[in-house]
Amino acid sequence: MTGKRTPSEVLAASRRKDSREKRAKVLAVVDEMAARGETVTFAGVAKTAGVSNWLVYAEGVREHIEAARKKQEGQPRRTARAGQTASAASLQTDLELSRQQVTTLRAERDQLKAALQRQLGQQLDQVGTADLVARVDELTRQNDELVGKTARLRREKTELEESLRETEEDLAAARSSLRRMIRAENAGPAPA
Repeated sequence: MTGKRTPSEVLAASRRKDSREKRAKVLAVVDEMAARGETVTFAGVAKTAGVSNWLVYAEGVREHIEAARKKQEGQPRRTARAGQTASAASLQTDLELSRQQVTTLRAERDQLKAALQRQLGQQLDQVGTADLVARVDELTRQNDELVGKTARLRREKTELEESLRETEEDLAAARSSLRRMIRAENAGPAPA
């Protein structure tokens, strides 16, 4: 029988399981989209799978999506059906929603951190002098965990910023392509 797990071990195990499930769902969605002949895009996969945009750019997932996209490049293009392609406005909306989600998650993290600090302060007030040394050791360990979590959150922030930058580049490329298409359409057919 294994010893009692700490809350941080339970949380870490839960996050790993959740991550595996989300990644499996994304890979299944990519395969389904490719099988149906739908155009595979990072944003489309994220939306269909119901996951965040940064996950589809994560290592191990990004390669699967890129492989599906390359496979589709070799196939003849089907005519786009109305409502099947993302407009610049919808991409901008997705970007704004992602920003709002990041802001909300940061605020929630700060609230949880403050609540934990208050709870620890109350517990320290109730602890007797004999238990203070043990409690200081425990708090030092918890502080080390929080430092690790802070580093992880900073890495996630960097990844989110990178994802945001890539999304903005994709948006700029889509706008540029749209301008070229409009110019070509306005120019009319080339004289024979």
